[in-house]
Amino acid sequence: MRITTTTAALAAAALAVLVAAPAHAERYGVDDPQDTWHGSDIRDLSVHNGQEDLVITTTHDNLVRRASSGSALTIYLDTDRDHRGPEYVFAAGLFDGTDYLLSETDGFGPKKWGDAVENGDYILHIGYRKDRARVKIDQATIGSPDAVRVAVRASGTRTDGTSHGLVDWVGKPRQFSPWIDRG
Repeated sequence: MRITTTTAALAAAALAVLVAAPAHAERYGVDDPQDTWHGSDIRDLSVHNGQEDLVITTTHDNLVRRASSGSALTIYLDTDRDHRGPEYVFAAGLFDGTDYLLSETDGFGPKKWGDAVENGDYILHIGYRKDRARVKIDQATIGSPDAVRVAVRASGTRTDGTSHGLVDWVGKPRQFSPWIDRG
């Protein structure tokens, strides 16, 4: 009987520890309506703010490998609740042979972009079959913030070479997601 009581007490203690353990990384997801006819139009956004990495995944209408699509993705990261606006920007093409870069920024738009982040790990993976772009940024690269929020935009090029009207923000232009705690 004493063994059963001890076993039950240990099981209850273990359950209490499991319940009190920190939650997994906070996730944020949102569906986005079709805003443009271009294949880079964002259909949904998912953000996973983990202990080691920040992972941002966008799903698009019809990503293509051709550079003539001009498809591009820009992700603004706000990591400081006390400073208005984004501190980092991730900019990438969404076609074969594209390049990408994480830079410091003091606001929205390329004129506000500053130096490239030189120390840290980040990567872009484009899955054309599933029309997804996945950006993975090591937390240390962006200063290991307790929480982040993101504003995401995609753009493309018309067949006449212009991009007028082919810009899609998740939500409204320059609108951030809610704060997403690191977990």
